Amino acid sequence: MTSTLQPVTALTLDLDDTLWPVRPTLIAAEKVLAEWLRANAPSTAQNTPPAAMLALRAEVAAEHPHWAHDLSAIRLETIRRALRKHGDDPALAELAFDVFFEARHAVTLYDDVLPGLERLASRYPLIAVSNGNAELHRVGLERFFAGSVSARLHGVAKPDPSIFQAACAAAKAPPHRVLHLGDDLDTDVAGALAAGLHAGWICRPDGAHADAAPRAGAHRFATLLDVADALGV
Repeated sequence: MTSTLQPVTALTLDLDDTLWPVRPTLIAAEKVLAEWLRANAPSTAQNTPPAAMLALRAEVAAEHPHWAHDLSAIRLETIRRALRKHGDDPALAELAFDVFFEARHAVTLYDDVLPGLERLASRYPLIAVSNGNAELHRVGLERFFAGSVSARLHGVAKPDPSIFQAACAAAKAPPHRVLHLGDDLDTDVAGALAAGLHAGWICRPDGAHADAAPRAGAHRFATLLDVADALGV
């Protein structure tokens, strides 16, 4: 393992479900949004329970496939459409989204993340590569990273090779010298390998792919501390 990764000079990391579990965070953020709507757009709150909001978001995503990489745009339009549909002021959508977006960053890091990032960042430039809309400074992790590449700003999402290439450029390292770490076997692992990077699968017990077999050519880790150990940091 260590000898295979000796040429690595930079690391790229996924965020959601790699550094924190995203589902409980989003559920909590949805509740915060619902409370805000009850106070500021009661008709929308009453007529748009979680299942209805989810269906509306799917409708927006289907109508705007060019937003597939931009979860913020989809979420904002969903809120705007719900407000309009139920007779509340659609101009409230941006305020409502801001409330949701703030709550979306109230993440609970996995226990290994802070000590793991501390060790990894002491030797390697770290670049965040995410299909989500989390922002490093909002979750208090900016100090560990040399940069970030988001699907929303880049224009396409993982597993498109170009987002990995952009991350390598940000790290000032060629793909074959970069190790990408992420939880998703398709977008992270397969995507990184196809783009010429090393791939590290962060397979946590609560992960969606926890029982799956690793992809050929990928390295399996349970935590970031395991990655640091393997790299001798």
